[in-house]
Amino acid sequence: MRLRSLVPSRDAGMLMRPDFGLFGLHREIDRLFSEFSQGLSPNGQQLVPNIEIAETDKAIEVTAEMPGLERKDVDISIEDDTLTIRGEKKVEQSADGGKDKSDKNVQHSERSYGVFLRVLQLPPGIDPSSVQATMTNGVLKITIPKPAKPEPKKIEVKEAA
Repeated sequence: MRLRSLVPSRDAGMLMRPDFGLFGLHREIDRLFSEFSQGLSPNGQQLVPNIEIAETDKAIEVTAEMPGLERKDVDISIEDDTLTIRGEKKVEQSADGGKDKSDKNVQHSERSYGVFLRVLQLPPGIDPSSVQATMTNGVLKITIPKPAKPEPKKIEVKEAA
């Protein structure tokens, strides 16, 4: 999955450049079709939480930024040494009788809504029951204790009978 630039106007003014020309227009059309085929949301923004993975001596810590989401909007599961973070950011309901954003005449929006999924491969031997997750101010923190490393066992070589 290709991540988009965080700068909202990364291609702003490209069509206005004097050196853009016919081939530049062709490249821009190819880029638009490419992004469309990759399953972008209708407003052109992908809903992909930014994550950070850190490691200590005893645990792996995964932190994900999820502004605008609450704990009930996020599901976390571990199966076959794979961590899955799944969630949905819904269109906000207004306080004036439940009308949503679609009833408004929105002039411009850079916000993203929809379902997201992040899948991370974990080291083998993780105990799913020991994993803990907390969420504060739109930041999800998952703490995964590392499995105990087995001590090497020395095999004694015996005399053949």
